[in-house]
Amino acid sequence: MKDKVLRLFPLHLKQAVEEKIARQWQALQEIRLRLNQPIELVFDTHVQWIETSIFSQKDSHFVLNQLSEFSLYRLQDELRAGYLTIEGGHRVGLAGAINTVNGQVKTIKHITFFNIRLAKEKIDLAYPLMSYIYERNYLNTLIIGAPQTGKTTLIRDLTRIIATGYRNVPAHKVSVIDERSEIAAAKNGIPQHDVGLRADILDACPKAEGMMMAIRSLSPDVIIVDEIGSAADVNALLEAAQAGVAIICTIHGNSLNRVKQRPALQQLFEQKIFERCIVLKSNQRSSVAAIYNAQDKDIYGRTNQWII
Repeated sequence: MKDKVLRLFPLHLKQAVEEKIARQWQALQEIRLRLNQPIELVFDTHVQWIETSIFSQKDSHFVLNQLSEFSLYRLQDELRAGYLTIEGGHRVGLAGAINTVNGQVKTIKHITFFNIRLAKEKIDLAYPLMSYIYERNYLNTLIIGAPQTGKTTLIRDLTRIIATGYRNVPAHKVSVIDERSEIAAAKNGIPQHDVGLRADILDACPKAEGMMMAIRSLSPDVIIVDEIGSAADVNALLEAAQAGVAIICTIHGNSLNRVKQRPALQQLFEQKIFERCIVLKSNQRSSVAAIYNAQDKDIYGRTNQWII
């Protein structure tokens, strides 16, 4: 993990970051770079600054060249989305001057802010949740959490467990729609994270199209997808549910009630598609706040709390 991130920095910043972090890599969440500002390091429990290392325009050009392999043209889609994923599944958020056409974002120019979010593989993280989401078959499950509550880390381990087998439950066929290449961190189509024996990855594939492709061609038992939200996502999820495929997905939110208020998701809740809704706490990294069944009853065992 370390080398894939540190290669982005010029030598003087690489040395400063490596020295400051030392043995804290496992607790590191983000490295934030802002033009003419010191480097910010966000850990699980605190924030540190490298005040002796000011991120300069020259440094910004170096990082951009590393990200783009000296060709910003090849990153046009990523620039429009505001982020890109690098080897290892780490996501780099981008900000700066936005160029719009007819009110739509065309690209980001003069990129002067970078947020490097580290992808982490935590084996058996999801194990305590398995008894909640499996009852003779895997249940349609929605995982709700604010940014940085470990949603992607959680579904990565869920993928591995489901595709490898759980206690007396055999391995199931899992199709992962990995639009941002964060779940499996595939490189040239080959996952760099352990996603289990029976997982098939549609890497860098739009979620709605990917779900339909998986149903048509991969005969999955379970479809896993990160960060749903659009009307197209909802239609694809409804189609998957009607096809008898179990769905496990994540969404940004602080509570089940807040998520239910989103107009685009009304059909999912009206048809009671989700048999489990897992809500992650926002003020920790991170524990389960509640697990709701299809009747909106919290069934989470308070003595069985776990931490991401």
